[in-house]
Amino acid sequence: MTRSILTVPVQKVEGPSSTSFQDLLAVEEPLEIRLADRTISITMRTPGNDFELAAGFLFTEGIVQDAHQIRDIRWAKAGENPRQAGNSVTVELEPGVDIDFERLTRHFYTTSSCGVCGKASIEALEMQACPALPRDAPRVDRAIVHRLPEVLRSQQAVFDRTGGLHAAALFNAAGELLLLREDVGRHNALDKLIGAEFLAKHTPLHQNLILVSGRASFELVQKALMAGIPILAAVGAPSSLAVETARRFNITLIGFVRNERFNIYSGASRIQ
Repeated sequence: MTRSILTVPVQKVEGPSSTSFQDLLAVEEPLEIRLADRTISITMRTPGNDFELAAGFLFTEGIVQDAHQIRDIRWAKAGENPRQAGNSVTVELEPGVDIDFERLTRHFYTTSSCGVCGKASIEALEMQACPALPRDAPRVDRAIVHRLPEVLRSQQAVFDRTGGLHAAALFNAAGELLLLREDVGRHNALDKLIGAEFLAKHTPLHQNLILVSGRASFELVQKALMAGIPILAAVGAPSSLAVETARRFNITLIGFVRNERFNIYSGASRIQ
């Protein structure tokens, strides 16, 4: 059984006095994602929804394009990696699904460099089979955007207990919450959410928008694009490469969604 919360003893200091109590922490452990007999990625995540995380990662990184390409997702067997028992997931693809591992290695160098060359990062993304986004849809009322953070915050169960998790939430154009995932990593929370929709064969998500609890980085814009999500909103600030990428691919990118205000950095025509 996975656990997302850990109890630890701490000393709380207030002025000249201190007291002992039990604090709740969000669990952070490595997850190895394997494709057949190869390790594709090791990411630090909060345990839970790990199969969704693996599927979402493979999908948003352009390694698989369709849920039908995946035959099975399972915990890695003890003999495959005994050191990662309970923290290693193996994805088996259907026969005939070919993976260019050399291209994969080059691609991960680009993305893991975190914008060492912004132009190269965007060009690498253009080479992926990205779904074309609807030009001016969906249309979302600005009053709905203002309400999103309150809805997201009210559903963050683990955050309420630990204060240490990011969240990604999927909404429809009417502002109704469809799905929420939490994780210590922003990108993991979004991969879990997209992975759930991908495995349910709901992608591309052309009529939806997402809200993330932190800042909007290039990686989050990339993942939204691969899932066909036209609107990405963030409670925090976007990076310069996130804005450049959103403008290149016609994504509506919104930042600083809090306290009844927000900034639109790209794709303002979708917000009414």
